[in-house]
Amino acid sequence: MTGPPETFSEFRDLLAGYRLPRIILTALELKLFTAMGTSTWTPSQLARLLKVSERGVTILCRNLAMAGLLVKKGTRYRNGRLGSTLLNARHPAYRGRYLDLLTSQWNDWAGLTESVRTGKPVDHDEPDQPDHRSRFTWAMHQRTMDLAPRLAERISLRGARSLLDLGGGPGTYALAFLAKNRELKATVCDRPAALRVAKTIAKNHQAGARLWYLPLDLLADPIPGSYDVVWYSNVLHIYSPEQNRSIFRRVRAALNPGGRFIIQDAFLHDREGLRPEDASLFAVSMLLFTETGDTYRAAEVTAWLNAAGFESVRLLRTKKGQEDWEGGVLEARLPRAIARTRANRRRSAQG
Repeated sequence: MTGPPETFSEFRDLLAGYRLPRIILTALELKLFTAMGTSTWTPSQLARLLKVSERGVTILCRNLAMAGLLVKKGTRYRNGRLGSTLLNARHPAYRGRYLDLLTSQWNDWAGLTESVRTGKPVDHDEPDQPDHRSRFTWAMHQRTMDLAPRLAERISLRGARSLLDLGGGPGTYALAFLAKNRELKATVCDRPAALRVAKTIAKNHQAGARLWYLPLDLLADPIPGSYDVVWYSNVLHIYSPEQNRSIFRRVRAALNPGGRFIIQDAFLHDREGLRPEDASLFAVSMLLFTETGDTYRAAEVTAWLNAAGFESVRLLRTKKGQEDWEGGVLEARLPRAIARTRANRRRSAQG
């Protein structure tokens, strides 16, 4: 959205923005990109293959070509670059788990009015069920597998020897940091179902032998061990301010003196908490899919970190294409000299 609508026509166009996403979701639900593969098709051939109406697939393909996902020449269509690779189930680069997540959310978003009324998430598979957690973890790996190595190149971990990927799901970021830093060892912490996915991914990764696994309840358990860096990526928005503050205290207790706490999330950056647009919109997803989640202003998260005993809080500048969210990486450090013993710190972390 380039600016606020000032006329009814502009408002109408804004509201009609659902049309192209719905067209693409229908193509995904029909497995159209997979069916087309690397061949060229007429609408009548596609209609027979997909068992749909020729009229319907003709209009669908024309709009997919308009959007640049298909290429049209005369009366025939073929896949564009994305359609023949990432959207094609027969291609090694297929992102099927993440695409399944996106398509399933259309009906979930249709329940937004009820979620606003009740403040509760929509009815969907219980997130703590192992099957749901496994599918979601694979989807998150496919979402970040390209981004993680780029971000690992941007964030220097020179001098660090141990990293905890807190709530790290598939361990995609941990593996990227390991690949970039050969002296580093890492532990990924999450639910057991997520860690099973992480182990599968790590088996085929060059740095997988340096990754350990820690099943943990982020909201209840102290974090065992001590680390030079704690990486907390796309977890902050799942929890309430109070829950995050409790986690921050546990992180402080698990960090070595001078240790770094690096948070990646959908931070809001303006005073009113409205921008960037993606971060504001993502709060709606948290209303739909979590009990307490939201997106937060970087300034308020900084205040939570300071209250938990961190210092030197700053945004890490990254280039577009090297970040998950605009202005989305926040770093805090512990003082190098900490008077309290680790035992005292751990007792404090329980508070």
